[in-house]
Amino acid sequence: MTEALLFDVFGTVVDWRASLIRQLERFGRDNGLRADWVGLADDWRAQYEPAMNAVRAGQRPWTTLEVLHRESLDNLLPGHGLGALSETQRQQIVLGWHFLDPWPDSVAGLTRLRRTRIVGTLSNGGVRLLTDMARYAGLPWDVILSSDLFRQYKPDPSVYQGAATLLDTAPENIMLVAAHNYDLAAARSHGFRTAFLARPTEYGPRQSKDFKAESDWDLVVADLEELAARLGE
Repeated sequence: MTEALLFDVFGTVVDWRASLIRQLERFGRDNGLRADWVGLADDWRAQYEPAMNAVRAGQRPWTTLEVLHRESLDNLLPGHGLGALSETQRQQIVLGWHFLDPWPDSVAGLTRLRRTRIVGTLSNGGVRLLTDMARYAGLPWDVILSSDLFRQYKPDPSVYQGAATLLDTAPENIMLVAAHNYDLAAARSHGFRTAFLARPTEYGPRQSKDFKAESDWDLVVADLEELAARLGE
């Protein structure tokens, strides 16, 4: 029996793109600034993987996602006509990642799943970021497992192996739930069960992958309510 369900968070459980766009547009109104806020949100997220890859490849020492987010933002602001933003304003924008809205099915689905199983994160986000997000969005996690604990980013093997060790169970007793095929492939290679949940609007018009399951994952569902039903909740 699956004892624990671990979730990718960005894109799978929360709608980072719509949330960031909303926050950036509000920031612009509050500060009397005009910019392509949608473009900034998309460009910022596009820096996510390259920034983590430098850590994964050992090209730089362990660096938290909070720092990577700030570095990426600082690099992008001049090109968006926002190079004059103050330190306080930049910090305010970066903090937006802590307060992302859940997808409509997330809270209800997690609540049902939590009745009989451990539910937790397995995310590249930091512990404080994920904690703030859970409190803001009402995500009922039992445990927060974060890149901070393993000092490495998915899909590095240490993340999946470390999660099983911390939960004191065999990998086959854990199911990873994700909207990203690469994450599930890595989890499966380390003995996890897998569930794919499509979020075809995660990246808006820039989405180019993860529209559908690309392997024979243990479960393929449309939302977390369906996942709960399929698992008998």
